[in-house]
Amino acid sequence: MSREPESVNRWLITLAVMVPTLIEILDTSVANVALKHIQGSLAAGEEEVTWVLTSYLVANAIVIPMSGWLARLMGRKRFLMLSIAVFTASSLLCGAATTLPQIILFRIFQGLGGGGLQPMSQAILMETFPPQQRGMAMGIFGVGVVLGPILGPLMGGYLTDNFTWRWIFYINLPVGLLALYLAGAFLFDPPYMERRQRGEVVDYLGLALLTTGIGALQIVLDKGQQDDWFSSPFITTLAVVSAVSLVGLVFWELRHPRPVLDFRILKNRSFAIGNVVMFFGFFAFFGSIVLLPLFLQGLMGYTAYLAGLVLGPGGMLALVFMPVAGKLTERIDARWMLAFGMLVCAYSLHIMAGFNLYIDFGTAAFARVLQGIAMPFFFVSLSVVTFAYVPREAMNTASPLYNLLRNLGGSFGVAFVTTLLARRTQYHHSVLAEDMTPLSAAYQLGYEQIRAGLAMQLGEVADLAERAQTLIYQMLQREASALAFNDAFMSQGAIFLVLFFCVWFMRRPPRGKHEGFVE
Repeated sequence: MSREPESVNRWLITLAVMVPTLIEILDTSVANVALKHIQGSLAAGEEEVTWVLTSYLVANAIVIPMSGWLARLMGRKRFLMLSIAVFTASSLLCGAATTLPQIILFRIFQGLGGGGLQPMSQAILMETFPPQQRGMAMGIFGVGVVLGPILGPLMGGYLTDNFTWRWIFYINLPVGLLALYLAGAFLFDPPYMERRQRGEVVDYLGLALLTTGIGALQIVLDKGQQDDWFSSPFITTLAVVSAVSLVGLVFWELRHPRPVLDFRILKNRSFAIGNVVMFFGFFAFFGSIVLLPLFLQGLMGYTAYLAGLVLGPGGMLALVFMPVAGKLTERIDARWMLAFGMLVCAYSLHIMAGFNLYIDFGTAAFARVLQGIAMPFFFVSLSVVTFAYVPREAMNTASPLYNLLRNLGGSFGVAFVTTLLARRTQYHHSVLAEDMTPLSAAYQLGYEQIRAGLAMQLGEVADLAERAQTLIYQMLQREASALAFNDAFMSQGAIFLVLFFCVWFMRRPPRGKHEGFVE
């Protein structure tokens, strides 16, 4: 039943793992734009319906770190095919759901099915390609990672507007069946892959701690800002449960002979530092991805289409540069490429930190284009450096941990910037409001100019003074929000500058056919 990698075309294996990876990433964002339609169709409340998103993310986050253990338990090919089957079947059930509890339950199963797809796909690609071509493999893998968030909202919006929200789930059926066929035909379990031995003790406590800790943490990150963080007893309780569970998990797994999540691999210096860089890199990257559309649509008055035009070129360039960056890792020290990506990311965020309420379309698009060029060099090069000295037989252990920290970094980043935005808006509002008094010459001049302008348009109506003050307050609120966005962008750029220095503590990866990669 097993076949050696050489007996199957590498590009067919690549296609077999990229199809399920892409649909899984698509489904993390495809439901966002359809949430209002789901709410109306199922007669759900505004807060209740967000569990359609949260339930998927929680289930997904739980399975990712244990996917290596599950692959060892049942065989990687069988686990991958089971994951695709569960994901596809639960997608159909989500589309057919008639109540909110039903769709939340089926989204949980969808998340459980999708959780293992990314880490297993990455592990298979890293094993399939020879060491000197791993950069190219990660470039191709990165195309799916980048393409998913771009296509998700577009596809979700199109299907919802032209058909019904149920089709955002039904569309997974043909893709899922194709993925099942490709996995069955072209994937294999390598002979060196470790399998669970008969009579081996299952790490039940590790499973319980992992499920509880990651599940509670994901809910805290997703719901924290909405519930005002630790002023909510629900969020506080979950945060304590998560902290206790995850700390207990680390101590328990380091002592268990067959852990669900093997932290011993972090003894590899490059792998350990690479995971830290991945966490904080995606912390900064995903935070900025959330901020830019909010700034353009919320403060600049851009439509969703215009905001998409600003974001689109950067996304397209990222797709183009992914394989380019992968190819370059065969000739250039990947650490230099990683450092280049970080500096360009930091510079793009520096430009965003200087945005004001009068920037033109080109300025906003240019900053996003720089980010789109930088991210392939960051993502591909970091993967190459991080996994350069990880043995092939340890890929099933290493990839889930790497993907977990990438996803958690994104979740932490989004939670951080939304909270920072709210806090800094309040701060700048209070500072700017200090000058809104009749004693301020600037305030009086602005007030008189606005009042005169309104009088020319409306005449001397009774509430002219009140209207002028309302407009001044709205201007103050927009200015306070813009300054808060500046602070948030600047903080994300500072993270990339700090990470730049971490790169040089990682071992130089070998390159070319004559250097000693770990096989």
